[in-house]
Amino acid sequence: MNRSTAPPVSYLPLLRRVALLAGISLLLALLLTAYLYDTQDHFFSRLFGAFFVFFWLLAVTFLGAVPFVSWAAANWFGATWSDAAPAPVRRKRPPASPAVPRKPTRATTRLNSTQHP
Repeated sequence: MNRSTAPPVSYLPLLRRVALLAGISLLLALLLTAYLYDTQDHFFSRLFGAFFVFFWLLAVTFLGAVPFVSWAAANWFGATWSDAAPAPVRRKRPPASPAVPRKPTRATTRLNSTQHP
């Protein structure tokens, strides 16, 4: 009896997303805290609070709301709702007409070129 040690669901893509969100949250929190408070008193507690807020907002948005809206659009409104829009219909060009020779333009000179620049 051979059992694989891998879980049935791969958590690696989810872990990558969480790590990416954590990195972005830490960067945003560090920039905001450094801009507002510099490195004065309670820097790390403010950094942790800002990191937690940014991480929570990004995680709820990108790991909860966006996948739910995609799932709801596909399941509640049908597969055609989430499909890409059909390509625009292109009309055929009319047949090319033979080229009509044009008369050459005449070069005219001004009567008084000193008054007009």
